[in-house]
Amino acid sequence: MTEPPSHIPGKTSRRAPAPQPPEPGLNIVSTPIGNLRDITLRALDALAGADRILAEDTRVARKLMDAYGISGKVLPYHDHNGAKVRPEILEALEAGERVVLISDAGTPLISDPGYKLVREAVEAGHPVRALPGASALLTGLAAAGLPSDAFFFAGFLPPRSGTRQNRLKELAAIPGTLVFYESGPRLAASLADISSVLGEREAVVARELTKKFEEFRRGSVADLAAFYAENGPPRGEITLLIGPGDGGGRVSIDIDAELRALIPGLGVKGAAAKIADATGLNKRDLYARALLLKDAKG
Repeated sequence: MTEPPSHIPGKTSRRAPAPQPPEPGLNIVSTPIGNLRDITLRALDALAGADRILAEDTRVARKLMDAYGISGKVLPYHDHNGAKVRPEILEALEAGERVVLISDAGTPLISDPGYKLVREAVEAGHPVRALPGASALLTGLAAAGLPSDAFFFAGFLPPRSGTRQNRLKELAAIPGTLVFYESGPRLAASLADISSVLGEREAVVARELTKKFEEFRRGSVADLAAFYAENGPPRGEITLLIGPGDGGGRVSIDIDAELRALIPGLGVKGAAAKIADATGLNKRDLYARALLLKDAKG
């Protein structure tokens, strides 16, 4: 009886699969976010068999490759030189080269360079494939203890408070866990703005994932903002996760203003029902508030 292929779920092969060098085209390769043992066998094969490796920082790439005894042609590719070097990369793809793109850590394109290169390679008809692996986004989400059936990754929040709050208002209606990357020096201020705009929500600060000093700190947004304001900024890479708000994360609005505007046309009951549908708030509470507003106006 023929031995089942090793890639079939639930089946175990007695033979390890042979090394698989990358195919010609653009290969997007994930690398460890901290623990070097989190590299995949396919990633090692791709790095060892590439004609050229594009790295966000060639020094970081060399440390990874040296750890596994891999040599190869490593070239810089990042936001500052991308426009200049993309034509050369596209020529290499046209010539049938095996090109590997990596970032400093994790999955390329996820708050890292690569989107424009992938876009242009696809438009030019070159093969583009992704080799999955480590990701701070998914690692943090898996262990956070927050709802993971629906989530939204929003990258880095703006550095200035005003634009940051505006961005948070745009995200407030999303009915799922929000995931951000954040820096230590901005963490307390970002948490304070999140508390101000999104209200009381569960939150998790996941720091230094897969590394020696990995830490998950859990609490309300307000409590975590106060903790980091008092204790100072934490070190290391940070993934910030914010749980859904009441009513599935619907947008906060000025309830009194909306009720006053709707009561003349819909009446107290109709106004309360409309706001309840829009926000997920309790209809009975809104009805009581609408009565008070109507009596106060009268």
